[in-house]
Amino acid sequence: MNQSNVSQTNVNHYLKTKKIGFIGAGNLAQAVIKGLFEGQVVPSHQIFASNRSPGKLQKLKDQFGIQVCTSNEEVVEKSDIVILAVKPQDLLIAIEPISQSFLAGQMVLSLAAGIRMKTLSQNLPQTRLVRMIPNTPALIGRGVIGYLMNEVDPGLEAMVEDLFSCLGKVIRMEDEDKLEAFMVASSSGTGFIFELMMYWQDWIEEHGFEPKVASEIVIETFLGASLLASQSGNGSFEELQMRVASRKGVTAAGLDSMRELEIERAMRISFEKSAMRNSEMARGLK
Repeated sequence: MNQSNVSQTNVNHYLKTKKIGFIGAGNLAQAVIKGLFEGQVVPSHQIFASNRSPGKLQKLKDQFGIQVCTSNEEVVEKSDIVILAVKPQDLLIAIEPISQSFLAGQMVLSLAAGIRMKTLSQNLPQTRLVRMIPNTPALIGRGVIGYLMNEVDPGLEAMVEDLFSCLGKVIRMEDEDKLEAFMVASSSGTGFIFELMMYWQDWIEEHGFEPKVASEIVIETFLGASLLASQSGNGSFEELQMRVASRKGVTAAGLDSMRELEIERAMRISFEKSAMRNSEMARGLK
């Protein structure tokens, strides 16, 4: 398997000729495979996967026509690009027995949160490594995917972005600290947003709306605000807010209350708590 550098103009052709293997067939692997299939990034018969239980593999085979492997080692041997899509607590257990099966220069992408690049490099020193953190909206092609490479390689960078652009916006991180912050802000942050949406819905229901209608109002409010922000060019969130909140108006009254209650402080503490828990988990997964 030739893992030589490729230019951006050759990335699409390069990917279509390569075999991509998945160790693990959970939700993240399913989302990536779905994106690769629907985006016609690689032919489905060039996608291989293994999993501890056969049910998910059979589902992927029936739905997308991928190749099912009976072992993790078989995935490594048949694939040019290997994607580690097992749970963080299972990753090292999965790769340790087969670490010698990986070829020098073989491209390996880890989707496991908490397993830092240093640990990956110690276990797979001969490979070209990428750490990647997608968030759950990747399931519908609207995710934000952060990644970090263990080497400077424009060809590898272009290939990673082309491979995962089917899942949403792909952003390269300069160092691991930024990748960890990205994970809290984007991956955990999705959960924080759902928490806020629940508060919105509860308040609307308290004022006589049916749950389904209340849910629709919340979804469209959050979605509309996000789309407005995305189409505002270089306008800041603060500028957009000023268009909504006139002085001494209804919105301004609510915003003043949010600031008096130190909502920003509460959110910052939530982010920091998540970051601390992530660090604790990372230490336990060495």
